[in-house]
Amino acid sequence: MGIQAVSDLMTREVVTLEAKEMLGFADDVMGLARIRHMPVVDENGGVVGVVSQRDLFRGALARALGYGEIVQQRLYRMLRAGDVMTCDVVTVSPSTSIESAGKLMTSRKIGCLVVVDQGKLVGILTESDFVQLVVSTKGELNQGEQQ
Repeated sequence: MGIQAVSDLMTREVVTLEAKEMLGFADDVMGLARIRHMPVVDENGGVVGVVSQRDLFRGALARALGYGEIVQQRLYRMLRAGDVMTCDVVTVSPSTSIESAGKLMTSRKIGCLVVVDQGKLVGILTESDFVQLVVSTKGELNQGEQQ
């Protein structure tokens, strides 16, 4: 009966980074793929952190403070994902209820949950997934009213 578990809503094809990858690469991928969160994984596929668009904005702060785009690009060439990633990754299992996941994201004030199964990354659940759920649910409700 509809979407009940994280596995029903999560994105399964997750774009990831390694801690050694440069921020410039992360910025390019996030911009091209239009994503705001990238899990950082180790050589075994275990999640060690998350780089968010907010982490990259810190580099843009250098430009906003008057240091210019050249300084920002230097920062992006000097810093690696592991230098700016959030290490305190909040994870859930695929069987976690959507309600529990939403409450966790709200209480922790975070934009994504990394979904792991037996220590391996299997998906990501973001605020955007919840927005899509609301939009699709509203569409279903409107169709029911029209019939």
